[in-house]
Amino acid sequence: MRIIPNNAGLGARIEGVDLAAALSADDYRTVLRALGQYGVLCFPDQELNATQLSAYASRFGELEVNVANLFHAPDHPEIMILSNMRDATGKPAGLNDAGQGWHTDMSYSREIALANVLHAKAVPVGPDGRPLGDTQFRNMHAACEDLPAEVRERLEGRVAIHDFDKFWEMMRLRPGSIRQPLTPEQRAKKPPVPQPIFRVHPITGRRVLYCNPGYAMWIEGLDRAESDALLAFLFAHQAQEKYLYSHAWTPGDVLMWDNIGTVHNAVADYGPETPRFILRAQVMATLDYGALAA
Repeated sequence: MRIIPNNAGLGARIEGVDLAAALSADDYRTVLRALGQYGVLCFPDQELNATQLSAYASRFGELEVNVANLFHAPDHPEIMILSNMRDATGKPAGLNDAGQGWHTDMSYSREIALANVLHAKAVPVGPDGRPLGDTQFRNMHAACEDLPAEVRERLEGRVAIHDFDKFWEMMRLRPGSIRQPLTPEQRAKKPPVPQPIFRVHPITGRRVLYCNPGYAMWIEGLDRAESDALLAFLFAHQAQEKYLYSHAWTPGDVLMWDNIGTVHNAVADYGPETPRFILRAQVMATLDYGALAA
C-alpha cells in the first residue's frame, strides 16, 4: 500500500490495495489513520460490486439505510445508487441530485457519520474529454483553527440545531428534481437534533468546526438575529478557497471521505446525456476510532 498526498490541505491517493479483498489489520489501521490525516482518500482502479463495497465500508462502522429508502442496490438497502440514468421504461436508476449543496452527511442524526464510501462505475465527461461532476471538499480542521478568538469564545459549548428536511426541501424544489416531500413517518424518523458546533475528532483528537449550511438551522441560546449572523459568518468563513479540494472522478475510483472533518458538495455541471452511476455507503461513527487507529 502506497499513500500519495495531494498538494492541497486535503486528499491523498492510495495505491497497491484491492478493496474487494479483506484488509489486513495493519492496512486497516493505515487507512483509518490516513482518513483522519488527509480527510479524502482515493483508491483508483477498483472493481467492487454492492456486496464487496458493503463489506469494505462496514469494517469502519455500521452502515446507514437512508430514511427515504430510495434507489438502493438489489438486496442491499445500505448501498444507495446515485445516478442520472434511466432504464428502458424511463424509470430513474438512482438519485440524480445527491449532495448538490454544501453539507455534512448525517449531521441531522443523533448518531453522526464517520465517513462516506463511494464507488464510481460511470462518470460524465465533457466535450473536451474531461470528467464532470467533481466532488468538492472543505477542511473543517483548518477552518476551526483559523476562527477569530472572539467568535470561538462566543460559540464555545454551544449547539446548533440540524434538520434533515432543510436540505431535502432545498433539493426537492430545484428544477428537474424527482424527490417527493418527506412523509410524516419519514420526518418522525429524523427530527431536528442539536449538534455541538465544535467537536473533537475521534481519529485526530483535534477540534473541528461541525456546522454546515446544508442542515444547520439556528444556534440554541441566542436570539435569532445573532444566530443568523453567526451562522452566516461560519458559512462564509469555511467557504474560503484555501480550505477547498476538488476531486475529479475516474471510473473505478473508490472515494472515502471523513464526514466529521470535512463538508462536501457535488458539482452539477452535467446533463442527462452524460451518464453517471455511483454506489454509496454511509458509515456511522459507531466504533472507538482512537483505539483502532492507535
